[in-house]
Amino acid sequence: MKGLVLSGGKGTRLRPITHTGAKQLVPIANKPVLFYGLEALVEAGVTEIGIVVGDTAAEIREAVGDGSRFGARVEYLPQLQPLGLAHAVQIAREYLAGSDFVMYLGDNFIPGGITRVVEQFRRERPDALILLKQMPHPERFGVADLEGERVVRLTEKPEKPRSDLVLVGVYLFQIGILEAVDAIAPSARGELEITDAIQWEIDHGRRVTPHVVTGRWIDTGKMDDLLECNRVVLEMLPEVRAGQASEDSKLLGKVILEEGSEVVGSTIRGPAIIGAHTKVVDSFVGPFTALYHHVLVEGSEIEHSIVLENTTIRGVSKIEDSLIGRDVVIEKSETRPRAHKLMLGDHSRVSLS
Repeated sequence: MKGLVLSGGKGTRLRPITHTGAKQLVPIANKPVLFYGLEALVEAGVTEIGIVVGDTAAEIREAVGDGSRFGARVEYLPQLQPLGLAHAVQIAREYLAGSDFVMYLGDNFIPGGITRVVEQFRRERPDALILLKQMPHPERFGVADLEGERVVRLTEKPEKPRSDLVLVGVYLFQIGILEAVDAIAPSARGELEITDAIQWEIDHGRRVTPHVVTGRWIDTGKMDDLLECNRVVLEMLPEVRAGQASEDSKLLGKVILEEGSEVVGSTIRGPAIIGAHTKVVDSFVGPFTALYHHVLVEGSEIEHSIVLENTTIRGVSKIEDSLIGRDVVIEKSETRPRAHKLMLGDHSRVSLS
């Protein structure tokens, strides 16, 4: 069995962060979300992995390399235009070479991994096995209708969903899915939908098995979901103290100090992670906060937030529920009259009080 990881897409729901970086590389607890998916595949025994890449191919290649750091062998499959998940299967035809495969969306997070699902697929041998999850607002997703243990209908983003079971971004296929993706036509939005391909299999008498996820599933495509995923992972991680904290600092609860990090005259209330070569001075870092590498927080307060690399936060009274990008400077102005002075990119969002 092979893995097919989708890491194209433009990440429009995470702009402006994704104007300059791949959404799959936004860190969750200081590890790119894509890495959790690769680790889940390897843990399930899937070590030959093709990664479908688009505009951010160079960045994905640099981060993942040949896959050896994960115990995998990785190949890269360019998708020149984002024409849908079924199109990604089409362009992977030669790579798949007749193999069963797991298709995994690179910005998905499933605590606990997919080992049990892979074992079920190998044991039962359906034509397709799809992961489903009961969710509010199912109209935002692909939706499945079941009759007992049988999938009878799939609809992509229906206006009036027939059920609240949505498609999780993990699919297991026998190679016959290639016939289905070749048979369907583009949807109204101009994409080859994987839901249409699976529906084609259903209509042609093939066996599509549902697996309802009872635990968590997080689609990290939006900021609030990223923050929730960050919270979940921080609670799961073991405590590590590879950095340094001064005697007048307080580390309360589970605090992870990565190598080269430094905490001076500050309070860190966990769960929180302070990244490699990040420095926190005279500040408060509250629960569910992840400061990535080479960040400086000085004379500030921040909690329930993710801060990306090379960012400086200085003299800010309180930041919370925030996703802050790379190479950002946030600092208190000493000029009068008091005013907010901003330079923001397209699709930014700011809340001021």
